[in-house]
Amino acid sequence: MRFMMFEHNGSAHLGVVDGNHVIDMQACDANLPTTLHELIMGGADALSRLKAAFNNLPEGELLSLDDVTPALPIARPGKFICVGLNYAAHAREGGHEIPQYPSLFVRWPSSLVACGAPVILPQVSEQLDYEVELAIVIGKGGRHIPVSSALDHVFGYTLFNDVSVRDFQRKSNQWTPGKNFDGTGPLGPVVVTPEELPPGASGLRITSRVNGETRQDSNTADMIFSTEKIISILSEFMTLESGDVIATGTPSGVAHAMKPPGWMKDGDVVEVEIEEIGILSNPVALEK
Repeated sequence: MRFMMFEHNGSAHLGVVDGNHVIDMQACDANLPTTLHELIMGGADALSRLKAAFNNLPEGELLSLDDVTPALPIARPGKFICVGLNYAAHAREGGHEIPQYPSLFVRWPSSLVACGAPVILPQVSEQLDYEVELAIVIGKGGRHIPVSSALDHVFGYTLFNDVSVRDFQRKSNQWTPGKNFDGTGPLGPVVVTPEELPPGASGLRITSRVNGETRQDSNTADMIFSTEKIISILSEFMTLESGDVIATGTPSGVAHAMKPPGWMKDGDVVEVEIEEIGILSNPVALEK
């Protein structure tokens, strides 16, 4: 299934995407979860009830995707963990060795923005960069999760644009400032459940574009650490919880590696796309 949160008539709704339409699941059954996070926390029982309601349409409200405003699929994840340098060519273009253990950092909820919302170019920097990434949404939490069963813990997959303020990222060995400016983390718009995709969402074309110009073009099969390996590694030192989000790193072709650097500017439109998942598009706007 393909889920999204959307805004309509002044309130947020949980929807199932069907082609160019979204079905308002609250209109199908007022007893269903009202948010994607609530659905995930409800486990298999909540998902079964939603599927039953979906299969008994047309009681639900069918809306055109053009008539709704995407919202963040999970507005405030309990944990938002990012993997850096997870594609060999990207590691090399930044002057790094191929990692033997993933580089890890975190995103704060205040940095996240929905599809269509502006990515904010901060007043203090011109070095605004894009990074297309596959993001994992955890369904079933756990600790010490073996690689062999790690995919059982995935609720679904979505798109993330790990927009980075490069000069602030490089002020120290810790990447936190450059990865957490307000309004620099587009996420969504849809979350696609695993049965719709190849195992681990591997083997999918992954691209980014700025004003229609392709900047990154790779495949999720090129990740150094696979979905299942990332989940297993993280669970060695933390308890993964339902609704946590994990961004899995970006391929080569980022702006800072271009000569001259292709920083994003006020008025640009940045799109990231993963085959079989969709497109996440955002304008760039100067901080006011």
